[in-house]
Amino acid sequence: MEGLFIPSASAVADSVFLTAAIGLVPLVAFFVLLGVFKLATHWCALGALAISALSAVVFFGMPASLVGLSALQGLTFGIAPILYIVVAAVWLYNLSVASGWANDVRTVFSALGRGDQRVQALLVAFSFGALLEGLAGFGAPVAIVGAMLVMLGLPPLKAAMVTMVGNALSVGFGAMGIPTTTAGRLADSTGTDVALIASALTPWIAILVPFLILGILDGSRGIRQLWHVAFAQGLTMGLGHFFTVRVLTYELAAVLAGLFSFIVAVGVVRMVHIAPVAQWQSKEVLSLPPMRNIILGFLPYLLVVVVFGVAKLWRIGIDIPALLASTEIAIEWPGLYGRLGTANGEVSQAAVYNLQWLSSPGTLIVVTVLIVAAVYSAVSTPERQMTMGRAFGVFGETLRQLSWSLVTIALVMALAYVMNFSGQTTAIGTALATTGSVFAFLSPLLGWVGTAVTGSATSSNALFANLQASAAHGVGVDPNVFVAANNVGGGIGKIVSPQNLAIAATAVGGQTSEAEILRKVAPWSVGLILFLGVLTTLASLGWLPFV
Repeated sequence: MEGLFIPSASAVADSVFLTAAIGLVPLVAFFVLLGVFKLATHWCALGALAISALSAVVFFGMPASLVGLSALQGLTFGIAPILYIVVAAVWLYNLSVASGWANDVRTVFSALGRGDQRVQALLVAFSFGALLEGLAGFGAPVAIVGAMLVMLGLPPLKAAMVTMVGNALSVGFGAMGIPTTTAGRLADSTGTDVALIASALTPWIAILVPFLILGILDGSRGIRQLWHVAFAQGLTMGLGHFFTVRVLTYELAAVLAGLFSFIVAVGVVRMVHIAPVAQWQSKEVLSLPPMRNIILGFLPYLLVVVVFGVAKLWRIGIDIPALLASTEIAIEWPGLYGRLGTANGEVSQAAVYNLQWLSSPGTLIVVTVLIVAAVYSAVSTPERQMTMGRAFGVFGETLRQLSWSLVTIALVMALAYVMNFSGQTTAIGTALATTGSVFAFLSPLLGWVGTAVTGSATSSNALFANLQASAAHGVGVDPNVFVAANNVGGGIGKIVSPQNLAIAATAVGGQTSEAEILRKVAPWSVGLILFLGVLTTLASLGWLPFV
């Protein structure tokens, strides 16, 4: 088609590897500016965007007008749905704090964790976070969990670290399985087939994550004292993924696994003796508050479960998921659609922006906020005052709190779209895919890179799922193995995603920087992705059970 720009994975000197090296420059620049020069994240993102745009024009041959339009579409996607969801989620949390009812949540977790903040971190960061990830995703669980851990008394840096590490495993099944659904669709498979393999990979990692959380918090002492809680919680999470996918549906894998692991961990805590450690003892009273207080304290989270459950699953009498989805508006991005092509010369559908309003997780959270605000206003007391006017005042405070983080997230999405549409990210993936049988070990790294760049496992799967399937066919492996590895690896990549780092830093009150969090969590992310590479290699050889 005349005037159609087709990204090439060998645009530079007809070399895949040289092209991939050039494609990596914006990412390297971002992390160097962030980790070495310690610039504010929004400046790092802006610098990387400028480098990527220049590279797209000079090395990848993309017309400057298309580069600008790509960045604009990415910026828009960053605003809606991503920023919409983040703002709504933080608003919901801030409302619970401003009302005073969040104090009862802290007391409940303290009581269930027998006053040990390490146990509380396990319950909140791993199990409760998985439940939130399964329902909402898109950064909302990181925002809520990070803030809740600080409220429970954890140091901000450690709260951010365990939030990031604890969240990673559930990302592939997040937002009612959207990343998995996307991976299956784009790999010419099904979400269920991908989930069957993914849920055979995740249990091996699930067993490790609670131990990592304890190690981050309290080193060998924490692992030695709480190994039984960590093991039971991790095992239940892994089995929850495995059996939910096979017995029910993969859309509920993170939700039910998180719920079951929470219940089992609390049960183990009640049965075993935990040696008290003064450093980690909560200042809260260990007795549970009155049931009314518990219900009102947990109301925001209970309602999130109900609202998302109805919106995603209710099909009795009226198909609510279909009804909400019917309100989505597909917009062929002006000036870009019809001028951006795929490798086979067809018009790329990536230039179609899907505007979600009623179906957006952000809207569902806003509905939850309004219900919670109305209830809190109705039960307002002099000690716990809330009005609808005050609730909207909290919204304004939330926007001010998130201002620079919102700028960062929008710029990162603009960077991702320029890299994706110009062929920079595809070049990186293609270079990795040329490694033949070694690709089984490197396969998860594609998902890791994709999510590290975009902040979204869904975007990573959209970018690399077909490439993973093609590479699998080339080396004679079941395509779903590599696609599932991309899905799980994407969740691990979210640990170092700039977008997620910004959300985590903001959630813990801005008392630690994105650069500091990155330096602390990067080794854990790298270690997990290497372990997943080993698991994927075993799966590709048929040596991993149930694959």
